[in-house]
Amino acid sequence: MLDSEAFGEIKRGTICIEDIAVGMSRGLRKVVEDVDIEMFGRISGDRNPVHFDEDYARDTIFGGRIAHGMLTASLISAVIGEQLPGHGTIYMKQSLTFLAPVRIGDLVEATVTVADIDYGRRRVTLDCVCTVEGKPVLKGEAMVLAPSAKFD
Repeated sequence: MLDSEAFGEIKRGTICIEDIAVGMSRGLRKVVEDVDIEMFGRISGDRNPVHFDEDYARDTIFGGRIAHGMLTASLISAVIGEQLPGHGTIYMKQSLTFLAPVRIGDLVEATVTVADIDYGRRRVTLDCVCTVEGKPVLKGEAMVLAPSAKFD
């Protein structure tokens, strides 16, 4: 379940390059559920037992099952593709640093913030962060090609 209350109602759609400004920010919240991990494992083919087998995971550095890091990162993709810049955005590049595990039941808050804009080339650099209880679990930077009102 995606929760938009922390950010007000999610306004899906498009913010064209002409309307984007440094400092703009959008985000979403999601509680990670067992079914999310199961579905992500099916889609990605990543069946690492640290995600699926509690007995196995208990003996790892994590001390129990964790969500796939890329499942957490996919929330950033959702913000970029649905909100900022939104529909019509082309992903060009993404860097990610995983800082802490995400566990079943964690409420993940994914936020992207406009850090830089190249209006002539329609490129937007976004600072990306996912947090659990206010602590960063993932940080990164994305570069996207934003849609333009001139090309509608």
